[in-house]
Amino acid sequence: MNIDLFKVSMSPQAAIDAAAVLNSGYIGQGEKVEQFEQQLESYLKLDKITTVNSATSGLHLAFHMLKRAYGDDTEVLTTPLTCTATNWPILANGLNLKWVDIDPENLNIDLDDLERKLSPKTKIITFVHWGGNPVDMDRVREIVLKCRQLYGFTPTVVEDCAHSFGAKFNNRSIGASGVGVFSFQAIKHLTSVDGGAIAWASENLYRNAKLLRWYGIDRESNRKDFRCEADVESWGFKFHMNDVNAAIGMANLSVIDSVLDAHRSNGRYYNENLDKIDGVTTIPIDKRADPVYWIYSMKVERQEDFMNHMKSKGIVVSRVHERNDKHSCVKEYRSLLPGLDSVIDNMICIPSGWWVTPEQRSYIVDSIKEGW
Repeated sequence: MNIDLFKVSMSPQAAIDAAAVLNSGYIGQGEKVEQFEQQLESYLKLDKITTVNSATSGLHLAFHMLKRAYGDDTEVLTTPLTCTATNWPILANGLNLKWVDIDPENLNIDLDDLERKLSPKTKIITFVHWGGNPVDMDRVREIVLKCRQLYGFTPTVVEDCAHSFGAKFNNRSIGASGVGVFSFQAIKHLTSVDGGAIAWASENLYRNAKLLRWYGIDRESNRKDFRCEADVESWGFKFHMNDVNAAIGMANLSVIDSVLDAHRSNGRYYNENLDKIDGVTTIPIDKRADPVYWIYSMKVERQEDFMNHMKSKGIVVSRVHERNDKHSCVKEYRSLLPGLDSVIDNMICIPSGWWVTPEQRSYIVDSIKEGW
């Protein structure tokens, strides 16, 4: 038996809809992109969404705009346990990064450490909802309010939602607290082949993002001569989505509930069947959270032996992301992170996606029970 850690979820309708766009004579940013944004707003119940060509571009655009608002000395409190795509846009915009430790219980950002590290320069707080398990957003709001009480301003929260499309906290979609960046990369719950979307709480940021994702040109009002633009007040980027990606995204959005249901079902099965196995520690789930288990993370003794054992059973497992703070390009920001140190050599992720059948997930649990 061979069970992959990741697979591409693609609706049969996606190829049909993409072909229609390819043969239409218009494949850039057009009506399909607008329709996709409207459908995302409806599904997530978030009312200001701009699509982009990748989540990394979305984060870069968000940090670019926030730097303009806050200035060059802006400090960003961020997590080191994530894809480098979370943190490299911070560096690309010349912002000051400060690592916040990891909660070894749930692998999300340590909110106690986050509160301790607030400073007069903390204008942005960012984190990932690890594996699709939401961060405690009630506590995040309390920390944001404390920062305002201490220093007289409210930092912007940038949620990296790449792992967690469809996840909720207190029945509210994640990504709603300030800036929420979603990924539609190949192996995510919802894919448009590549792409992303940004949910904005601020109307001003939303309107500016629509300009800056396409060179700073106003595509909506500049209709007289589309290629001879009006004055560009603020230069921007080529970060927009195209109609081909949007058509694929909409086709996959139409079946996303079945994909998310399968991830949730597998995650809950593991929660019920792995928590009493010697050498395995599962991740506790907050009762207020509705996780989507993009990956199922847990902690194991003898991580390398576990990986070899699972490989012998035909099951692909991985830690998925390396700690970002180990890389040479961020050596100037290194700090003590005891929570991350305590868990990095024990955490592992097992297959939990829509392709894992009930028989396969049972086989995975039985393979773990065998020991390693």
